[in-house]
This record gives sequence, structure tokens and C-alpha cells, in this order.
Amino acid sequence: MYVECPHTTEVISNKLVECMIDWNIDRKLSTITLDNCITNDSAIGMLLNKLDCSTLMLDGQLFHMRCCAHILNLIAQDGLSVLGDGIEKVRNSVAFWTATP
Repeated sequence: MYVECPHTTEVISNKLVECMIDWNIDRKLSTITLDNCITNDSAIGMLLNKLDCSTLMLDGQLFHMRCCAHILNLIAQDGLSVLGDGIEKVRNSVAFWTATP
């Protein structure tokens, strides 16, 4: 489904509820997996207010599951940014020594 701009909390939660109702899964969900965007965190709060939480596992306490692949990507990017300067120095050193007679 196309989500029009701006991607605010209200727009995201309304589109999710609309899809869930269209697909008749609003009372059959146990969790939803999203990335770690702050807008998504707020949208889940609004989504829980629009859904019947009594039909969710543990009354919706485990409804929002964060995407592990996204979290691992953030960790890897953070680690690579720390190592970036050292890797660049090693590359320059290797390039210097291989070019020197």
C-alpha cells in the first residue's frame, strides 16, 4: 500500500489499521515487526489504541518486535565507522610499500 508523505505517526498507524481491517487480520495478530525508527515506535502506541488489545498476546505487551536485521546493521555500521580510520591507514601503508622499489 502506498503511504503518502509525510510519514507521520498518524499516517503510518492509520494505514496499518486500514490494511489489517481490509485483510481481516486485526483480531488475529500476535506481533508486528518494524525497524527502530522513532516514528514507528509512536505509531505502534497509536495502533494499540485503535486495536482490541484483549485479542493480542499478553494484551499487546509483545506486539512490537524490533527487526533484528536492522539492529545488527546499525551495530555493524557503528563498528565499521570506528574502524574506518585504521583501515584507511593500513590501506595507505600497503599502497605506499607496494609502490616503493
